[in-house]
Amino acid sequence: MGERPASAMVLGAGLGLRMRPHTLTIPKPLVTLSGRPMIDHVLDRLADARIATAVVNVHYRAEALITHLAQRQQPNILISDERDLLLDTGGGVARALPLLGPGAFLIHNSDSVWSEQGKPNLERLIEAWDGERMDSLLLLAPCATSLGYAGNGDFALLADGTIRRRGRAEATPFVFTGVSIAHPRLFEGAAVEPFSLNRLWDKSIARGRVFGKPFEGTWMHVGDPASLLQAEAAMSGRANVGR
Repeated sequence: MGERPASAMVLGAGLGLRMRPHTLTIPKPLVTLSGRPMIDHVLDRLADARIATAVVNVHYRAEALITHLAQRQQPNILISDERDLLLDTGGGVARALPLLGPGAFLIHNSDSVWSEQGKPNLERLIEAWDGERMDSLLLLAPCATSLGYAGNGDFALLADGTIRRRGRAEATPFVFTGVSIAHPRLFEGAAVEPFSLNRLWDKSIARGRVFGKPFEGTWMHVGDPASLLQAEAAMSGRANVGR
C-alpha cells in the first residue's frame, strides 16, 4: 500500500449534452438522483473515505454549482474555474494540480454512482494503490453486472494487475467507472490545454504503469435520461447505494 491520497479531483465541468433536457438549466452534477444531486453522492463517498480536500472544476452553469458546493462542510471544497476554456479531463486535472497537493490523488467523475456491500470500493482502491509501481490505478467494473452500459468494454485486466485497452474488433470484460488514483508524475510535461486523460494513460500503459482494480457491487452508467431512470429504479430501497 502506498501513500494514502488526501485530495480528490471531481470532474464537474462537462456540458451534459446527452442528459438534456435535465441539463438545460443546471449543470449535470446537480441533476437529482435518489433525492440528491449526483455530485453529493460523490462528495459524501469521498468524505467517508477520509479525503480532506475535493477540487471541483466548473464550466457550464458554473455559478449554480459553486453556490451549491458552498453549502457543504466535508470535504473541504476548492474550485478550479474553467469558465474561460473547457479543458477536458486531462487538461482540467493539469490546471488543478497546484490545488491537489504534491502526493497521489483520486480522480472521480461527478456522475459515477454505484451500490456496494462490504468494504467500500474507494477504500479497496486506496489499499491497492502503490505509488512506486503505479502512475495510475483505475477502478474497473465488470460489464456484465453494470447498469446502463451496453458497450464492449474498455480494458482487459492482465495477470500482473496491469491493463490493456480493448482492441477494435474485440470485447473486453471491464468498463472504466470514472474513478482512479493518479500520481502527479502522470502529468509531467502536460500542458494546461484541452486534452483527455486517455492521452496520458496510453503512454503509461505502454510502460506497464497503469493498473486496474476490479469493482465489487453494481456500477451504474448514468449518461442520459433513460439511464437516469434506470439508476433511480435500482437505487430505490437500497440504503448502501451511492456511498
